[in-house]
Amino acid sequence: GYSLGTRGRRSSRRLLVPARRKNPFVRPIILIIVLLLGSRVYGMLTTSRDMHAIAATAKAASPRATPRARPTARAVIAARTSASPTASPSASALAVPAQLPTVKVPVFSASWLRTQPIAETPAIKAHAAIVIDLTTGQILYQQDATSRYADASLTKMMTAMVASDMAPMDTLIKVPQAATQVEPNHMGISTGEQLTLRELIEGMVLDSGNDAAEAIAMGLVDRATFINFMNQKAALLHLRHTHFTNPSGLDDADHFSSAYDLAVIGATLLNDYPDLRAIVASKSFSIYATAQHKAFNPINIDRLLWTYPGAIGIKPGYTGAANYCLAAAATRNGRTILAVVLDSTQHFTDAATLLDFGFRHPVTR
Repeated sequence: GYSLGTRGRRSSRRLLVPARRKNPFVRPIILIIVLLLGSRVYGMLTTSRDMHAIAATAKAASPRATPRARPTARAVIAARTSASPTASPSASALAVPAQLPTVKVPVFSASWLRTQPIAETPAIKAHAAIVIDLTTGQILYQQDATSRYADASLTKMMTAMVASDMAPMDTLIKVPQAATQVEPNHMGISTGEQLTLRELIEGMVLDSGNDAAEAIAMGLVDRATFINFMNQKAALLHLRHTHFTNPSGLDDADHFSSAYDLAVIGATLLNDYPDLRAIVASKSFSIYATAQHKAFNPINIDRLLWTYPGAIGIKPGYTGAANYCLAAAATRNGRTILAVVLDSTQHFTDAATLLDFGFRHPVTR
């Protein structure tokens, strides 16, 4: 039969397990391991804390500890921050000079023109023109060269020189809203963008951007002061038939120049401003996008750079009052000829005709 007591006793015998003897060394060993690990972790934490303190001290002592802030321009009211020694200079930090530096005035002579019979008269559409051999300073041809004319974007030659007199090329300028409202705004800058003076000059010269010209005039100093400097430089160059009322060359009854005076401006730029000479001779630039501005790709509107052998730039222009204008220069066989045409309907053709005329008439001093 089935006996519960018997089964219970048998089950009890199977489940009984002899008691294990406790090792007296286990707990001390575990305690020692815990203490060792704790000591090691504490040491690592202490070392890490000390290293962070050392790194922080070194960073504070290093000139790179201060982030390179993008400086603001005078035209925008903003807090001025201290820039690192290697940061680009800020337009707002410029010391406004009482006057511009003195310049070497180009000397042109008409002695060759007075003594040499000219067998040909250049056939041009321009109402005013001049041709000068910059190698000798001799005037080879002139037509109504000292009369006042609207000069359109040839004004920008003076704007570029005055800006270069006032600030390094890597000076940062923050674009004011007023500059973007001036038409035609060919460069396409936007309010608040920050560009270097060099980049703005590239857009002003190649694209003939009035927006870039205004950003320069408003960004380096106030606009009225900049225009005053333009007229001051005109006086330093002994320009008797020139007066500026704006930095871009837009039509104004009191804004004018002459073919002769513009030749002096062009010669000064080519002779004394190597950075500007390189810019006016460039067919295009790539201004890459940064955190401060979008990308720009100005292309030079001076057609002669593509079509006339030896062309080295200067500046074309057009307004309703000025008609088509151009200052153009070219170098061949060691000679540099400069031509200026004003109030023309075919300024590139006229300039090429005058440059050819100049190269056909070699002169000596």
